[in-house]
Amino acid sequence: MSISSQEICILPNNNNLALLQTNGMPGNLYNNCSNLPATPTRLERRLRDRELRKYSKCLNDCEAELPLSTQDCFSPDLETSTCWFNDEELLETVSASRSLNDDGERLDFRTSKQRLLVVANRLPVSAVRHGEDSWQLEMSVGGLVTALLGVKEFDTRWIGWAGVNVPDEIGQKALAKALDEKRCIPVFLDEEVVHQYYNGYCNNILWPLFHYIGLPQEDHLATTRSFQSQFDAYKKANQLFADVVNEHYEEGDVVWCHDYHLMFLPKCLKERNSKMKVGWFLHTPFPSSEIHRMLPSRLELLRSVLAADLVGFHTYDYARHFVSACTRILELEGTPEGVEDQGKLTRIAAFPVGIDSERFIKALELPDVQYHMKVLKQRFAGRKVMLGVDRLDMIKGIPQKLLAFEKFLEENPNWRNKVVLLQIAVPTRTDVPEYQKLTSQVHEIVGRINGRFGSLTAVPIHHLDRSLDFHELCALYAVTDVALVTSLRDGMNLVSYEYVACQESKKGVLILSEFAGAAQSLGAGAILVNPWNVTEVASSIGYALNMPADEREKRHHHNFKHVISHTAQEWAATFVRCELNVTIVEAQLRTRQIPPPLPIEVAVDRYSCSNNRLLILGFNATLTEPVDTLGRKDSQINEWEPKLRPDLREPLRKLCDDPKTTVLVLSGSPRNVLDDNFSDYNLWLAAENGMFLRVTTGDWMTTMPENLSMEWVDSVKNVFEYFTDRTPRSQFEVRETSLIWNYKYSDVEFGRLQARDLLQHLWTGPISNASLDVVQGRRSVEVRPVAVTKGAAIDRILGEIVHNKGMKVPIDYVLCIGHFLTKDEDIYTFFEPELPSEVPASVRPQVPTQVRTSIVGSRAALLMKQNSMSAVEQNKSYSIDGDTLHSMVTDRISFQEGSSMLDLQANDYFSCSVARKRANSRYRLQSSDEVVTLLRELADHR
Repeated sequence: MSISSQEICILPNNNNLALLQTNGMPGNLYNNCSNLPATPTRLERRLRDRELRKYSKCLNDCEAELPLSTQDCFSPDLETSTCWFNDEELLETVSASRSLNDDGERLDFRTSKQRLLVVANRLPVSAVRHGEDSWQLEMSVGGLVTALLGVKEFDTRWIGWAGVNVPDEIGQKALAKALDEKRCIPVFLDEEVVHQYYNGYCNNILWPLFHYIGLPQEDHLATTRSFQSQFDAYKKANQLFADVVNEHYEEGDVVWCHDYHLMFLPKCLKERNSKMKVGWFLHTPFPSSEIHRMLPSRLELLRSVLAADLVGFHTYDYARHFVSACTRILELEGTPEGVEDQGKLTRIAAFPVGIDSERFIKALELPDVQYHMKVLKQRFAGRKVMLGVDRLDMIKGIPQKLLAFEKFLEENPNWRNKVVLLQIAVPTRTDVPEYQKLTSQVHEIVGRINGRFGSLTAVPIHHLDRSLDFHELCALYAVTDVALVTSLRDGMNLVSYEYVACQESKKGVLILSEFAGAAQSLGAGAILVNPWNVTEVASSIGYALNMPADEREKRHHHNFKHVISHTAQEWAATFVRCELNVTIVEAQLRTRQIPPPLPIEVAVDRYSCSNNRLLILGFNATLTEPVDTLGRKDSQINEWEPKLRPDLREPLRKLCDDPKTTVLVLSGSPRNVLDDNFSDYNLWLAAENGMFLRVTTGDWMTTMPENLSMEWVDSVKNVFEYFTDRTPRSQFEVRETSLIWNYKYSDVEFGRLQARDLLQHLWTGPISNASLDVVQGRRSVEVRPVAVTKGAAIDRILGEIVHNKGMKVPIDYVLCIGHFLTKDEDIYTFFEPELPSEVPASVRPQVPTQVRTSIVGSRAALLMKQNSMSAVEQNKSYSIDGDTLHSMVTDRISFQEGSSMLDLQANDYFSCSVARKRANSRYRLQSSDEVVTLLRELADHR
């Protein structure tokens, strides 16, 4: 069916569908598109997309329905369901002015599917080799495969390991060809990598930890010794997956990574192509930060996952745990939207997975299923049927379920011949000793219960150590009166969804563990239990068996409504279309506000062509040795005494000795700190945000004496002392012009609460009526006099430098780099006052040279005329006699003449933030390592 854009526009709320033009970006003040509507909110996009899906489903319902099949849903003959555009294609299509594509042809939904690359550890098929170049493919089982069986709304390709070792090239080619018919792409892993990566790191380290079992305790030393090799294999395997993805990736594809096996994959993909749309979803629980921090590779894994654009979890609890781990372990900023790292936001959200409910509902009408239902009803006639379907796994709580059922039979002898428990235990990891022990334990409990309460003709428990085919399972779901799910820790548990989908006729009761992710979705209709409380579970079994019909119907109606509306299709569409695509658009808008990387070659080239250069350098986090606050917890002592990086000493000395170059170190640090680090260099030092200034061959002077009143210090100091005492590992520092309270090394959450409380104390107490500014850093609070900023001081500093050096050649090159607080970023805009400070750096217009020179010169002259004060003025008496007045006037005239020495062209000014993506600077450097590279280049091109 072909649909034109005019037909699409009959959708409800179609005015919201064309909010973006074909460029896909909203208007703003800098791209001359301010007449466009504002960008739609996330809620508006979700509502719009919901209407589109309803409309598209209605269209598909009008077509002939395909016969139900249990074949691979990604085989070509089953690709007949709804197709989807990505956001850009959709918005372009629904624009009323465009009903044809660029070639003049009508747009067709069927040919415009968005490609989705689903990357998982295992492919949805199992491969069995027959001969040298022949393979038999069989459908696999598992939670991820079950969930994605219903995802038919995208042009989907699976990428993953086929589960077999294929060392020869002939076998690999034959398998790849066979899998291609199933829309699958294999990743080939050798046996050693599989052993270390899958059996070792994934199953022996990550899986237990994520399910709160902890790291292996037995043979702990051996585990510790082998851990690094397992992690190396894990990274190697993830890189192999990334190589296959990159090989098959096409521009515009969405890459959806799945589960803990591929936590390193988002980073590998983004390093290769930063514009790739990457989502990552975890199908297990994510533990609390206190559990996750036990992992030796905790930092690398968290950083790697954060490389994705969108990170999804089954429940809000798991998402909250992940954000908490990032804030506590990585010390990043957690927001309601996700985790922010220097302007880059990774969106974190909960996406409860569903099933293809329609597949189960329709299966109940098949003759094969009807036959199985008839047999089961006859077999268990006169008895209530309870059902458990689980993997034979330690987290599924099968022993706890059996013990609860035993207790129920003990306390309710009248039910002993009226109820039967059918337990399907699908074997898994049968070669692992722990699982073998679990199997023996389960068999022992089953035997004991059947021996106690069974007879020659009937037993209370029917236990099967095998899986059932789809038709048998649907029939079993349909005849069951009570389903019992007692997981000790489960990411979601889709068995509960499948059971509800097959219970429209019988309306059975679901007993569900509160530790399963499904409890947050089906909790209102299910009976929630703590599987560790055997008495509670036994009591719930009795309540479920005796539940009145009207209550059963109400509970089932609530759950059934949720299951049929929150399907696997809805889950995938929400993650990919509504969230991932929208997240990409929002990230693009956010990226426009991030300064671009400094073009070092251009900066060096302009430097070498100039005749009088001014280099303004910050100190902390710019010229200092890097402090590793994440890997080492003793960094706090080192940070108290910041030191100049040893690898900067030689290039800095060369720059300072260059007669064409003036170097100014402008810092918030005290005078003694700068003296200790720079007394041997021929440069200028500006301490305490520019309040104090000196050339290293001279004495300190005060640039803004009008702001030196410190009568407020004692009252603020008392507040800081109080909060330092009650906040472990926090500290405060009393400087000559400010007080700083730093909680960088305190507990993240507690530190934020204390900082908020401290601000309330300051604003309502000591500084309520004082001329003071409270400057909030990332993990600090500073109190300083109003108008004391680096930008306010630079005009006076510049005047003093020009006067002191007796400059005759105009300053034609300025480089200003530093890791400055937002309050001090006015220094970036000082040399370009014609631009508003909020203009994103990436869209700053290029000002003509003549205009720029005149504006900068006049601006600087005005500021210096008003504010400049030399050392001569500060050493003179303030009594205005004739000689003093004449000297001051002469000095001021010389300053006005010095300010006119600014002769900057537009391309000769480089303002650059260090390790801060959100800044008002023109450019950015990632770290002080890049500062070293830059200064070395400058020193070599004097």
